[in-house]
Amino acid sequence: MTTTENPLPSTVAQALTAAVALGIDRLDAQLLLLHALGRAPHDRAWLLAHDTDAMPDSAWSALAAQLSRRRAGEPVAYLLGEKEFHGLNLQVDARVLVPRPDTETLVEWALQCLEGHAAPRALDLGTGSGAIALALQHARPDAQVDAVDASADALTVAQANARRLGLPVRFTQANWLDGAGNGYTVIASNPPYIAAGDPHLPALRHEPSSALVAGADGLDDIRQIVQNAPTHLAEGGWLLLEHGHDQAAAVRQLLAARGFAEVQSRDDLAGIQRCSGGIWRTVK
Repeated sequence: MTTTENPLPSTVAQALTAAVALGIDRLDAQLLLLHALGRAPHDRAWLLAHDTDAMPDSAWSALAAQLSRRRAGEPVAYLLGEKEFHGLNLQVDARVLVPRPDTETLVEWALQCLEGHAAPRALDLGTGSGAIALALQHARPDAQVDAVDASADALTVAQANARRLGLPVRFTQANWLDGAGNGYTVIASNPPYIAAGDPHLPALRHEPSSALVAGADGLDDIRQIVQNAPTHLAEGGWLLLEHGHDQAAAVRQLLAARGFAEVQSRDDLAGIQRCSGGIWRTVK
């Protein structure tokens, strides 16, 4: 509401200050301000160079509406309609999980496993927005990359991203490995891994719960993938799984018990063991 005591911000800098004063993270406020002004999210330097520019009333109205939604917990990526992941600009909305920077750890590991293989096959399980599959296909144009998701809504988002980026990922609607072929050099997945009743879930209420929650301990989907993946892996193929911050030891145990070799974990950007995986060899 605007009063004589609280006039509309008249400059870009004042609009940013007003957004931060509402308790919005400064980076989020900058991204939403750029969006309201019709500028790209990577154009934050523009805000510094144009901080004294006039703030149009229409742009402030649009920003105020977005700020209200952000204060209610809606992810910035949904408000912007896009999220950068591994150098790709992905369109996202409430039908899919927001791609996280931590998942780039999984992509980098998968790309290392594909090194030295000509025209390898890779599979992304639970693709969501298509982030992992599209990142792999972009980095390895020679690869055949498949992606599976149980959600038709998620696949609609992923397929639209693939078309827009011109990346020939093949998508299938299925429950985990039910839709998979055989002979994959890498199977990578960022499955649901949050335990039902986890105290962090309310903060994620705007994202699809089916992409987040996996049973009492958060490992139900990972157990299923670990059990069934060997049938679909090539000799010497890798299964790589993202998991929760405190689940690395449990996931390594599942992999070792199933017969995977060279079982190990990789750290995310914060130094937390975020991904675990192993290699499948039919000759032990």
